[in-house]
Amino acid sequence: MNHSAQVVLITDADTPVGRALIRHFSAGGAHLVLNSGSGGAVAAVEIAAARAAGSSVIVKSLDLSIGANAGQLVETAEELGGLDVLVHNNDLLAPATVETCAETLFHEVMNANAKSAFLCAQAAGKAMAPRQSGCIVFVSSIHAEKPTGSSFAYSASKGAVKMLAKEAALELGRHGIRVNTIETGPVEGDDERFRSPLTTLYHSYETKVPRGQLGSAEDIAHAAGYLASAEARYLNGADLRLDGGFLLHYMDHKMKRPKGGDSP
Repeated sequence: MNHSAQVVLITDADTPVGRALIRHFSAGGAHLVLNSGSGGAVAAVEIAAARAAGSSVIVKSLDLSIGANAGQLVETAEELGGLDVLVHNNDLLAPATVETCAETLFHEVMNANAKSAFLCAQAAGKAMAPRQSGCIVFVSSIHAEKPTGSSFAYSASKGAVKMLAKEAALELGRHGIRVNTIETGPVEGDDERFRSPLTTLYHSYETKVPRGQLGSAEDIAHAAGYLASAEARYLNGADLRLDGGFLLHYMDHKMKRPKGGDSP
């Protein structure tokens, strides 16, 4: 997909999804501003490849739950010509039950996922509005709607991002800025990540996707690329559920089992 000359800001660039976003946007010709907790070390291969392909890449390591830091990160994009696309990819998950969650942990998850989303969107909106164009993509989760059974704080943070995106789409849309979310479903490893004593949602989770195949970080990056493209110019305030139909599942005995056996 063509992202030539776009300046794209990607948060949480160290994650598998963050690195896939680097690969996708740089392959399309974009220049990148990355927020990386490792200062770029974890995504070093992707950053080197992007630069070799002709993309300019600026790497920062900032706490985006602080407004001044979010503003500084967006201002950095001016060095590359000005911000066109914000992809907010923060995705902190920590085990937390309503009964026992410490207040500090709740704040940590909400700050990382929801507060940073607000502050980045606010800073990006201010930068994009004078040009009457821009795009904000929140990489979120199906758990904005569906309880995890393992971390209510995570679900609460993603639910907050969901409504933030709609409010931002309504307001920023008047300045030509589109705001959409990707509600990601299960990828490899999520059975452990969302392990729960309350629900069997992630038991045999790959078979609960109707085609029996999990999504990947690349699928998420491609979806973000589409939402950031001219082809998606009329999408604003939308939630793109990228789960392969996972949430449609309701009968275990109808699951698509691997060939050669009926065991989960």
